[in-house]
Amino acid sequence: MPETIQDVAYRNTVADRGSHGTRGRPRSDRVHRAILDAARELLIRDGYTRLRLEHVAAAAGVGKATIYRRWATKEDLAQALLQDLAAPHLSIDDVGDTRAEMLTAVMNPIRAIIETNFGPVIRALLSQIAGNPKLGDPFRETVVQTRREEVAKMIARGIERGDLCPDANADIATELLVGPVYFRLVFGGELNEEFANDIVDNVMRGYRSNKVAGVATPCR
Repeated sequence: MPETIQDVAYRNTVADRGSHGTRGRPRSDRVHRAILDAARELLIRDGYTRLRLEHVAAAAGVGKATIYRRWATKEDLAQALLQDLAAPHLSIDDVGDTRAEMLTAVMNPIRAIIETNFGPVIRALLSQIAGNPKLGDPFRETVVQTRREEVAKMIARGIERGDLCPDANADIATELLVGPVYFRLVFGGELNEEFANDIVDNVMRGYRSNKVAGVATPCR
């Protein structure tokens, strides 16, 4: 009979199972990945309201108890899936160019939406994020907060370089840079690099440093 995925302690390592001849990814990691992949496929196909942990377990080839040991509710599982899909698209590297970094801040969510499974998953969960605090609050505390922190660091670098006015507001910058992306996601419109450049050009006009007698003046 083909081997089925069995539950093991979540933090086991390859070395822990070396005596059994297991190679590659630890089995606990494979279980974790299988559950997230199954949840993603079912969420995209059936929507959030029809998502059931027992269906995810069956699709992943694990027992329902395996899922409950990791995530107590489907909100917890959906949040884990969102974090997993969003994580590669949050960081803004210091490249020494404030405009280029701003463009990255906009292109990160655009690429996640149009090029990866984050797109159909976030579409399936938008109404829940907005109206269900059990999902929306953790999403804002993790994915959204991480994005805010990355933009804040980028804005601080721009101020230090003298590219941005000294009172540039990082929270507002996040909403000006990323907000239009989600507006178009919900209400329609092209998500592409041309759109991203238009956003950045407008934000740069509002945040650009102006110097009087060699001293940077406030944005306002």
